[in-house]
Amino acid sequence: MIDIEHLRKNPEPYRDSMKKRNLNVTVVDDFLELDKKWRTLLGEIERARGEQKKLGVARKIEEAKKLKEEIGQKEEQIKGIEAKRQELVYLIPNLLHADVPIGKNESDNKVVRAWGKLPKFDFTPLDHVALGEKLGLIDNERAVKISGARFVYLKGALVRLQFAIIQHVLEILGSEKIIKKIAARISNRINPKPFIPVVPPVMIKPEPYVRMARLSLVDKDERYYLPQDDLYLIGSAEHTLGSMYMDEALPADQLPIRYIGYSTSFRREAGSYGKDMKGILRLHQFDKLEMESFTLPEDSEQEQNFIVAIQEYLIQSLDIPYQVVQICTGDMGKPDSRQIDMECWMPGQNKYRETHTSDLMTDYQTRRLGTKIRKIDGTSVYAHTNDATAFAIGRILIAIMENYQTKQGTIRVPKVLQKWLRLKKIV
Repeated sequence: MIDIEHLRKNPEPYRDSMKKRNLNVTVVDDFLELDKKWRTLLGEIERARGEQKKLGVARKIEEAKKLKEEIGQKEEQIKGIEAKRQELVYLIPNLLHADVPIGKNESDNKVVRAWGKLPKFDFTPLDHVALGEKLGLIDNERAVKISGARFVYLKGALVRLQFAIIQHVLEILGSEKIIKKIAARISNRINPKPFIPVVPPVMIKPEPYVRMARLSLVDKDERYYLPQDDLYLIGSAEHTLGSMYMDEALPADQLPIRYIGYSTSFRREAGSYGKDMKGILRLHQFDKLEMESFTLPEDSEQEQNFIVAIQEYLIQSLDIPYQVVQICTGDMGKPDSRQIDMECWMPGQNKYRETHTSDLMTDYQTRRLGTKIRKIDGTSVYAHTNDATAFAIGRILIAIMENYQTKQGTIRVPKVLQKWLRLKKIV
């Protein structure tokens, strides 16, 4: 949620943000008009309560009774205004970071840099679906029979490769030495505090999900809902990591707080009918390693730069070519102030595909969640949050399979994963 007091005093940046995101700018003015009515009515109720108190002291019973009825009517009126006011303010997105490129959709996203040489094969490379079926690693057909489309059985060495990736990430993000090395590339002001591993809940109540700005009328069809329990299945570990300090104040001397969460995630993939139906790129159920951090406001931008550097370090450790993409205004989510993606090269598809996302949220989520930082001087501010992909398991498995395939139809194992997998080649 945006800072309402700031909006009242300076609405133009919010109108500009919505315009650049290709959203309905009139929402800002509709909110301000309703907010003015709300404040006026609130003032009238407070004055009436003060007058009622005076009449009670003076024992003017009849006049006090009429005033009580009037207050009751105004309180009913303000309830409706408050509900609509809340609905409107939730429609106003985060203010855009100054360097976000302006654009209408994903075609206007900006490639910032690329790393790695694209592999050259003396044979026609297969995509991961053909490789997985050939080596008995992926079974889409039986998963469809049992669970439906966009489900899969992962088998054999591919499962072991998944858990090798998890161990690899936990080792890197838990090492203060490595974190310090990565942080130094960005700024000597970044605290080299390691990430704490977490296995979070994969179900979330509606209230924190809405307050997290990850559940609304627009995206509810993307979520799996369990009506008997009034719970949703999460779409990412970030959903229960970012909301875990709801209505709490974090001591400033504990910051930054950094988590690396591992969870199964669930998405309906609404609106993607017909796209990537086979294989493991776009599933209803998938596993993911997700970073989440809580920082002071003045540190959040550098924290995102640091997290992007971690993402690059992780992909480079696997020696997979990738490009860094800055997401434009028309392709960003409402809670994001700035979004940066990574796209890994997929030889079987002969193109880059998105594998990582990094989201700078500033205080957009924490205002809704009531997550604050308690400073040493006794004052408090809203925490800033960043969330980002360490590895979406399915997508990085695809990148490994396709980039490390051989003419013989086998898959070489990246060197850094061999100690965990105890294999050099998947046959």
